Amino acid sequence: MRERLAPYDIANSKVAFQSEIIEKGNWKLTIENNRECYHCSSNHPELCVSFIDLDFGFDPASLSPEDREEAEQHQALYEARTKAWEAEGYPSAAVEQLVDCATNFRTQRLIIAGAGESQTPDATAASSKLLGSMTRKDLGDVHLWGHNCWHHFMGDHAVCTMIIPLSADETLVRTKWLVHKDAVEGRDYDLDKLTSVWVATNEQDAQLVARSYSGVVDPAYEPGPYSPFTEGQLDNFVTWYIDRMRANGY
Repeated sequence: MRERLAPYDIANSKVAFQSEIIEKGNWKLTIENNRECYHCSSNHPELCVSFIDLDFGFDPASLSPEDREEAEQHQALYEARTKAWEAEGYPSAAVEQLVDCATNFRTQRLIIAGAGESQTPDATAASSKLLGSMTRKDLGDVHLWGHNCWHHFMGDHAVCTMIIPLSADETLVRTKWLVHKDAVEGRDYDLDKLTSVWVATNEQDAQLVARSYSGVVDPAYEPGPYSPFTEGQLDNFVTWYIDRMRANGY
């Protein structure tokens, strides 16, 4: 990630805000909730202003002809945008290390919807002072995830989340919002605009995880298959986890 993150100069950023939520569910469910986004359009209205749920899978059979055409146009836009970004010196293509490996990892420069600048209520930058040496607001969202974290690096700020299992039924979700070290609240950025999208999203996800966990522990619960269209990343994750357990003698 060194080359991808160099322009953001995270070492010279500061924490503008931090939140902690204890989700009433296990670590696996917290990861699974993050790895798929077919729940996004119906549960995350704030996030979906800037985040494109098509990026993380869809069932072609469930789409209308108009929606299918939109999905095809979106994929074509990704190919063009990624090619242009990389030609300008910004690594953007997806890099995945998800199974048959010791470290679960994925990164890709994602397109930001709407105004295309940042994950804010109107998809415009929250901070006028950009991170590091950034001079542009149109370079999308450098997305990165591991087996205990997910991060979004944008021109004006970054959102970094770490999850820590506390017990079989509780998981700590810690999120930090980073801005340029010299950015001043009230002058360079508005704190509510900076944080409100992911504050709301984290609260919504906590409710979803709690409901999922309540269902999983019910004696009548019967697990079903993962969707090959919208839950492929979940299947990859549990495959990786089981492999790591076996590799360590379990």
